[in-house]
Amino acid sequence: MAVASTSLASQLSGPKSLSQSYSGLRPSCPKLDQSLSQTHSSLFQHLSLSSSSRKASRAVVAMAGTGKFFVGGNWKCNGTKDSISKLVSDLNSAKLEPDVDVVVAPPFLYLDQVKSSLTDRIEISGQNSWVGKGGAFTGEISVEQLKDIGCKWVILGHSERRHVIGEDDQFIGKKAAYALNEGLGVIACIGEKLEEREAGKTFDVCYEQLKAFADAVPSWENIVVAYEPVWAIGTGKVASPQQAQEVHVAVREWLKKNVSAEVASKTRIIYGGSVNGGNSAELAKEEDIDGFLVGGASLKGPEFATIVNAVTSKKVAA
Repeated sequence: MAVASTSLASQLSGPKSLSQSYSGLRPSCPKLDQSLSQTHSSLFQHLSLSSSSRKASRAVVAMAGTGKFFVGGNWKCNGTKDSISKLVSDLNSAKLEPDVDVVVAPPFLYLDQVKSSLTDRIEISGQNSWVGKGGAFTGEISVEQLKDIGCKWVILGHSERRHVIGEDDQFIGKKAAYALNEGLGVIACIGEKLEEREAGKTFDVCYEQLKAFADAVPSWENIVVAYEPVWAIGTGKVASPQQAQEVHVAVREWLKKNVSAEVASKTRIIYGGSVNGGNSAELAKEEDIDGFLVGGASLKGPEFATIVNAVTSKKVAA
C-alpha cells in the first residue's frame, strides 16, 4: 500500500523529546518502509474521497467485522465532580442494548469517582498513557496506574495528541505495544486532516498510521481501530455514511493484506467525528462501521444512550 511521501510526523510541531528513548515526542520524519510504498494497490485509486454523498465504490471486497458493536465515550478535558455525578446517574438509569461493548473515558482526575459509581455494564478507559513504566515523568499517567484504578482500555493516537501535543506515529505505536503487553485494551485512533483529504491523501495517511501500530504491537486481539477524520472532530462536520464506509473498507483491506484475514475480520473499526444522536443510526447501517468513538455527545447521558442503541439500525440493515 502507498504511504504519504512526507511523514505525518514531519508536519507536527509539538514539544521536543525528553530523551533519546522517547524520541517520538519530537517532530521527525522517519524513513518509511520502502516495501509498503512499492506495494501500492490500484484497488483504491478510484474510491472517491470527495464530499459527495454518492454510493461508495464496492470495487474493494468488504469484509464486514465479526466483532461486537463497540461504542466509546471520550469525555476529554470536560466535567466537574458535580456534572460527572449527574452524567453517571444518567448513564446508570439508561436502557442500553445488551449486545454492545460500552466504554467511557473520563478525565484522569475523575476516574476513581466514575469507577466507584458507574454501573459495571460500562467499562472505563484512560484517555492516554505513558510509553513505559511510570517514574519521573511529570504530568504523565502510567498503564499500571490505569489498571490499578480499574481501567480496561486506553485511547491512543487521538488527533489532539498527534497534532496539539505533537506525538508521532512511532511513539504512539510504542505506547500501544506497552499498554497491550501490560493487559490494557487499546482504542487506536487514525485519521486525516482536511488538507490531506483535499489532496487525496486520506488512505496514505491512514495506512501510515496503521503501519506504525502494526510494526509495534504484539497482537491485534485487544485493539479497536477508531477512524476519526480530524476535520470532523468537534466541528459539527460529519463524514457522510458513504465517506466513512469507504475508508473503513480500505482499513479492513489493509489489515487483510498486511496483517491477516483473521485480524481484518475480527478487528472492530469504529467511526468518530461529531457523532450524535441524530446521525448515529444512519452511520451504523454501513456494514464496515462497527461502532463509534463519541466526543461531545458522550457528555449527555440520554444522547449517548441513543448512540449506543444505534446498534438496532445495524440489525435492521443486516
